[in-house]
Amino acid sequence: MNYKIIADEKELINFINWLPELEENEKYYISLFSRKKYCDEVLKSSDKTQLRRFVSNKEMLFHKIKQLEIPYGAWKLKSGEDVPQESLALYITVNPRNMKKATEMLGRKCWDLMKSENFNVHAEALSCIQKSKSRSCFIDFDIDDKNIDLDKNWLNQEIGENNYTILETRGGFHLLIQPEKASVYRKENFGNKNWFQQIQKKFPVDQSGDQLIPVPGTFQGGFIPKFVNQTEIVEQ
Repeated sequence: MNYKIIADEKELINFINWLPELEENEKYYISLFSRKKYCDEVLKSSDKTQLRRFVSNKEMLFHKIKQLEIPYGAWKLKSGEDVPQESLALYITVNPRNMKKATEMLGRKCWDLMKSENFNVHAEALSCIQKSKSRSCFIDFDIDDKNIDLDKNWLNQEIGENNYTILETRGGFHLLIQPEKASVYRKENFGNKNWFQQIQKKFPVDQSGDQLIPVPGTFQGGFIPKFVNQTEIVEQ
């Protein structure tokens, strides 16, 4: 028996096709976690254990995710426990990461690391990649409330119908706004660019900015994250 990461192939492929096309020196950053809060009665470990992180382009992303589906028990926690299937959650940064910027950051970091006797260059490189946002394709508003009404009519009027995407997750929603399009829409229709504050006032936003989001079509603690306002499936 193997771990299952992919729950809905069509949803995952739709998501991959939805991602912005990468430019020169760009990759996507992906991380697989074991979350204690998804199976609290089973795990004794800390809430969030990072099992694997990597980078990918769009063309290889599905295959690299598939490669995470290794035999059950091969994923281990620091305690030695087998990682339970129901604890798994896969995350991605939907804003591309800049490899050149990450390399420059790692170069500076390596000089500091030389003073230490215990460091992991591979881990440091991936941390630099995670921190090296290339461009702001989306601003993410994390809403930890499953019962909230994400008023699409209000969003269409305030942000513009094609300028946002709603991702339903296990604990709530991620509202992904395309900032440049939203700003142009607001200016044309309301004479200002104050859309960020409008969203903060309208919805109970927990966090906002450039964040990791659960990958649609994969398991998130037994739940399958999915888009709720994107319907087109483009075959890969």
